[in-house]
Amino acid sequence: MRSAGRLAIFVMMQTAAGMAAAAEPYFTIQVVDEATRRGVPLVELKTVNQIRFETDSNGIVAFHEPGLMDRDVFFHVRSHGYEFPKDGFGFVGKALRTTPGGRATLAVRRINIAERLYRVTGGGIYRDSVLTGEPVPLEHPVLNAQVLGSDSVLNAVHRGRIYWFWGDTNRPGYPLGNFHTPGATSELPSETRANPSRGVDLTYFRRADGFAKPTAEMPGSGPTWIDGLVSLKESDGERMFASYGKVKPPLTIYERGLAEWNDEKHEFERVAAIPGDAVLYPNGHAFLHAVDGVRYVYFANPYPLVRVQATSGSLRDLSQYEAFTCVRSGSRVEKPDVDRNESGRIRFAWRRNAPALSAEDEKSLVRAGTLKGDDTLLRLTDRDSGESILAHRGSVYWNEYRKKWLMIAVQSFGTSVLGEVWCAEADSPEGPWGYGVKIVTHDKYSFYNPKQHPMFDQHGGRIVYFEGTYTQTFSGNTEATSRYEYNQMMYRVDLSDERLALPVAFGATERGIPKRLRGDEIPRGGLLWDAIAFMALDRGGPDSVPVFADDAPDGSRRLRIGSRSDASAGPPLFFALAPDTKNPPRTAVALWEFCDDRQTCVYSVDRDWTRAGFRRRDKPLCFVWRTPGPAARESGRP
Repeated sequence: MRSAGRLAIFVMMQTAAGMAAAAEPYFTIQVVDEATRRGVPLVELKTVNQIRFETDSNGIVAFHEPGLMDRDVFFHVRSHGYEFPKDGFGFVGKALRTTPGGRATLAVRRINIAERLYRVTGGGIYRDSVLTGEPVPLEHPVLNAQVLGSDSVLNAVHRGRIYWFWGDTNRPGYPLGNFHTPGATSELPSETRANPSRGVDLTYFRRADGFAKPTAEMPGSGPTWIDGLVSLKESDGERMFASYGKVKPPLTIYERGLAEWNDEKHEFERVAAIPGDAVLYPNGHAFLHAVDGVRYVYFANPYPLVRVQATSGSLRDLSQYEAFTCVRSGSRVEKPDVDRNESGRIRFAWRRNAPALSAEDEKSLVRAGTLKGDDTLLRLTDRDSGESILAHRGSVYWNEYRKKWLMIAVQSFGTSVLGEVWCAEADSPEGPWGYGVKIVTHDKYSFYNPKQHPMFDQHGGRIVYFEGTYTQTFSGNTEATSRYEYNQMMYRVDLSDERLALPVAFGATERGIPKRLRGDEIPRGGLLWDAIAFMALDRGGPDSVPVFADDAPDGSRRLRIGSRSDASAGPPLFFALAPDTKNPPRTAVALWEFCDDRQTCVYSVDRDWTRAGFRRRDKPLCFVWRTPGPAARESGRP
């Protein structure tokens, strides 16, 4: 009896001590972007004894560690795409006085061009902000619909709201969660509500127990994944469709079909089967685009090389789907019938019952000798290094600010396996997709299946939002990031950033002055790349100079290097690198000026170009960018 009384007193004392500790205020650490002063999520702070913390979506860590309070504590600082200064001994971090109720701010410098904003899904999105009493923008800041983690996102605007769908989703109660496509809706942004810079308030479709419900539970064993989500406005209203796949180990799709969204039941219903040998079907992220008055749904995966007319009837009819391809109708990748013109040059066209070749397909056909190196369509290349970029997954949408099609895609086997995100532009969905710039990097971590959200575009498309799946999967990393693992992370990018200036196509003319080739001016009959003499910037980039075309008294024209402050000269023809540029990028090529005695001039990237009476200047006019390809071409065609 006496022992029991002592035990009770001990338990009471321990409980009181625990309550006192819990009442102790946190020391608040906020990590901010030194340029924007906005909190940066996903920054790791690590103590000398290896206690790790990750900042929440406000960039906050709520620190309260018994034994480490009210003293100087050193925090190592690390984050994907951001850097913090080293101290005198080379340690990346800083010692902070951890006063209960106190606050410290650490500023990191962003290396990424894109800015990391917040986590969209999972538990504890604003955990540390809640603990420290900071304001949060979400109705459910720490747990929404019991979702702890969600795989890749699809979304579409449907009946005045944004509809969101994800892949396999984790829950708190058991390691196995929702494997049949959870979904949610959110408001469309406006000037007064749903600001995408602050967060996405998701309203999930829920089961009776509160967990996110399956919205695409199709018959058969294994998970159900959806793809090709699109909402179509027709005479009988708006209807939303997606393809679905049933999955078996390891990651094999054993059945496909087309499903339609039931607005009353909040779930997809199967409407048609997709045969296993189907070559074209909804796959990737969809967008609508009209050509010659006909409205199409394009599917980007990541290149938008598959389309079908934007009607529910055409969407169901697989025979109506078209691919932009060099392979004739009826043939397949395994046994391709390549279309060539009389001179042997390859011809691309929109064709039914024909495969859209991926970059991997093109490389395989080149190795087999079926295609030549210069036959390839997909040549995405790092603007600066000249390295080929193998785009894995991504999305394409029209960007009003750039007046171009904008691709944001993840790279396969870059500096991480699936963690490097690139931005590229083209004048038409078909391309040419020439050069890209990396906008997000990860250190041995995956960030796959990025998707733009065009409904979030701000300032006329200058600010673009995209998200992707942050996960340890495929990365080779042995440590998963707590709370963030297997969840969606939102970024935004300012397209006015000069670092995003990308070369566009220029062709030669009879008069010798290069001509900007717009999308509809580049031949579609397989001569997509052949028409391009070189590429140059259509806006100012780092270290670039404007190149003007001036009219001479005899009616000829000449190019000259100007300055950006020369507003009286009108818009430049293009931007290039100055002739005295030191260490120009590997992709650069000299543009030469050839003039005759009357000072009529012709311009070419071929320094050995000849024409009777014309002589080459001793020094190049400037540096432009070569046409990308397996064998970068040095010759121009004036």
